[in-house]
Amino acid sequence: MFGVTTMTNPRKKIILNEILFWKQNKLLPEHYCDFLATLYAEGADLEELNPVHHKQAILPSEKRKLVFLIVGICIAMIALLFMYFTITSLMLILTVIVGIAALTLFFTAFRVARRNDLLAPIFHLLAAVLLFSMTIRIYTTYFNGDNIALFCLIATNCGVWLWSGIKMKLFYFTVSGVLGLLALIGYYIINLS
Repeated sequence: MFGVTTMTNPRKKIILNEILFWKQNKLLPEHYCDFLATLYAEGADLEELNPVHHKQAILPSEKRKLVFLIVGICIAMIALLFMYFTITSLMLILTVIVGIAALTLFFTAFRVARRNDLLAPIFHLLAAVLLFSMTIRIYTTYFNGDNIALFCLIATNCGVWLWSGIKMKLFYFTVSGVLGLLALIGYYIINLS
């Protein structure tokens, strides 16, 4: 009536679930939440509407999915690293898989960084661990005992961390890269004496 359209029931239910979630978690004062709930319920009593519950809100559901995703990726990475360092017969294949996984995590982290602040650092850290593990595995397989090769491989890792930290404005990667390079330079200077 008068050009005002009533909100469809699924949309109304989603909004009311979110308002109840805000109220339950004290994201807004209780009287604001009550006002908004009454406004979106269009004057109807909340009990008259389809069952509305704060646990059906979108935000908690998304958080649960995010936690399951992160735990799943971490378990997969641990399993991959376990196989990588224990199964010597498949070293080349596993090195390619670990390298692809590290690159995929880096590129995914760059894309996700703009949308989700929680996933990007986790993807960066997992990719850095995979890359460092791959570097150590390559060193122990092909350059075992060659300190210059180890120095160069670790310096390359620190350079990647530093570049990622500067490019993506990730403080912990910048600090890790700088501290790693300083530790390598300090180690080199001490061993020259």
